[in-house]
Amino acid sequence: MKVLAAVVNGINEEYKFEKLSLAEMQPDEVLIKVVATGICHSDEALRVGDAAFPLPAVLGHEGAGIVEQVGSAVKHFKAGDQVVMSYKYCGHCTNCRSGRPASCDSWAKLNMFGTREDGTHTFFKEDGTPVSNFFSQSSFATHTLVHEHNLIKVDDAADLRYIGPLGCGFLTGCGTVVNGLQPKFGSSIALFGTGAVGLGALMTAKIEGCKTIIAIDIHDSRLELAKELGATHTINSKTENLGERMLEITGGQGVNYSIDTTGVAAVMKAAIDVLGVGGICAPVAVTPNSIEISTLTDLVFANRKLIGVLMGDTVPQIAIPQLIQYHQSGQFPFEKLVKFYKFEQINEASADSNNGSTIKPILIVDESYRADEPLI
Repeated sequence: MKVLAAVVNGINEEYKFEKLSLAEMQPDEVLIKVVATGICHSDEALRVGDAAFPLPAVLGHEGAGIVEQVGSAVKHFKAGDQVVMSYKYCGHCTNCRSGRPASCDSWAKLNMFGTREDGTHTFFKEDGTPVSNFFSQSSFATHTLVHEHNLIKVDDAADLRYIGPLGCGFLTGCGTVVNGLQPKFGSSIALFGTGAVGLGALMTAKIEGCKTIIAIDIHDSRLELAKELGATHTINSKTENLGERMLEITGGQGVNYSIDTTGVAAVMKAAIDVLGVGGICAPVAVTPNSIEISTLTDLVFANRKLIGVLMGDTVPQIAIPQLIQYHQSGQFPFEKLVKFYKFEQINEASADSNNGSTIKPILIVDESYRADEPLI
């Protein structure tokens, strides 16, 4: 079948809309009609070449849609189901069977190589040129083929126009707190960067009972929103002395936990420096930057830990329904972070995300979905 997709053909090129052919469905795949999709920093990282990926490609990995057809081996989905899409995992390696699919032995191959597990492609240009698939999802398209492991079924009452970003950005922020840092009740946490991941982590830190929640950014408007969402303190690191303010807030002790979502080298180092004795830092940004640390003075002497947390170390099929419940109860009001764009406005949405004017852009791919219900 023919689908309309936003294609990146070369590094630093804008998205270009093209008619692509979709490959024949495999037995374990599901055909999804995409309703809406978030734009994530990881999409931008691939577009500008910060992370290697084979181009041309259809990016997008925060999709939500409706099942149109299922393969012969698919057992848990049927046509008409509403779904959120997240990352793919094999399901049979030791980590997957131990409940840690984000640590799947084949995670990179399944999500970052641009093809199916067997090396075949799902998208093709009219001249036959294969087009890479991202996260086994590629939600910047009107239709996409995904493995059933990518899917999380949601209630028919859920509004798919809002919840696609639960599949990556908000999932990463939440899971980094719950599964990565595992904060103790009444502890302190510093969040560097107040984008979707940082604010997702902030809302989760409040749910988990952190007493001191410090949001750090260079945009006052975002810091005001952070206060609204639960930050007990904010620091504009462009206009305030970060070190002095952190010591003031923590009584000279430093924080128990920190998360860096910026990927900026100096900020990643600062996220370690603000830790108190026994503190834990999780740098989670997709970035080409690296930092130099002294394992002795930065970590050992203060008994600190530096940890990696991919996709929040979550099981999406468990975490995403829980996030929806938190949202329904008012504990995770992510609707305050989003702005909606038409699918054809993808380059405008991407630019707004990059310049910080929009925290979480969401593209409405299918404008007929709930057309009688206005967006916020």
